[in-house]
Amino acid sequence: MLKWLTVPALLLSLFVAAAPAAAETLDTTPRTAVMSAYQPEWVLLQSELQGRKDHAVNGTGFATGTLEGKPVLLFLSGISMVNAAMTTQLALDHFTVDRIVFSGIAGGVDPDLTIGDVVVPEQWSEYLEAVFAREKSGTYELPAHADKPAAHFGMIYPQPVKIINGGETEKRNWFPVDPGLLAVARAVASTTVLQDCAAQNCLDHLPRIVVGGNGVSGQAFVDNKEFREYARSAFAAEVLDMESAAVAHVAYVNAKPFIAFRSLSDLAGGGEGENEIGTFFQLASDNAAKVVRAFLKALK
Repeated sequence: MLKWLTVPALLLSLFVAAAPAAAETLDTTPRTAVMSAYQPEWVLLQSELQGRKDHAVNGTGFATGTLEGKPVLLFLSGISMVNAAMTTQLALDHFTVDRIVFSGIAGGVDPDLTIGDVVVPEQWSEYLEAVFAREKSGTYELPAHADKPAAHFGMIYPQPVKIINGGETEKRNWFPVDPGLLAVARAVASTTVLQDCAAQNCLDHLPRIVVGGNGVSGQAFVDNKEFREYARSAFAAEVLDMESAAVAHVAYVNAKPFIAFRSLSDLAGGGEGENEIGTFFQLASDNAAKVVRAFLKALK
């Protein structure tokens, strides 16, 4: 049959056969995507989901329904920057997402913050987007193409993220949180009371909600006092985690409003004894989820 086709028709038929299928839209209701990194972080959110319907994409589970009267899409990103970026894009490709909200735990960097506090930064940076510099004559030497940041941690020199946009390269050190969503977070912060006990583990103080400041994320679990102090001085960071900046990055490229609620489960190496996450991860997870629920309720 091919001999009867004209050359243009043959080329068109081959192109159509080879063209990738468009991503299947599994749900057309505009929803707020509410994501967490791992199971304990979304226990409370799942328990309150109404009209639940489960979906699966490439082995990742997604649940649609309503929470606080708002249409939502709940899912786990998986721990790490790569998992977070991948699952965020999957959600955007297969569901109708109006905005992205992260609910989870983090390590505290600001020494004025304590375990259980919920922090809502106004921007996020990827601190391990970096050059590991060559050591030479007792100092470090950067390649000629590298940016020279004001502060570095030994051989680690942070670099801006390079984004290809319309054939042009854009450099970004920070990915912003949506100002409208941040305003809603500020409004609910003054009326939401956090808990100080969970799973029989209690604090000796009542946690608080802090809106504003900076968050940083990277492909490492940080339990090092010296690096914590560096993150504070170099980035003026309030919190440090392994996912939020990656989600903010994907949201920015896709022009979707983003906000992250991070509750402190540990002090990233700043505590006196063993890392605190094993004791307080559920308390921190519940506090983040509580603020997210108040946030959803307040959304117009």
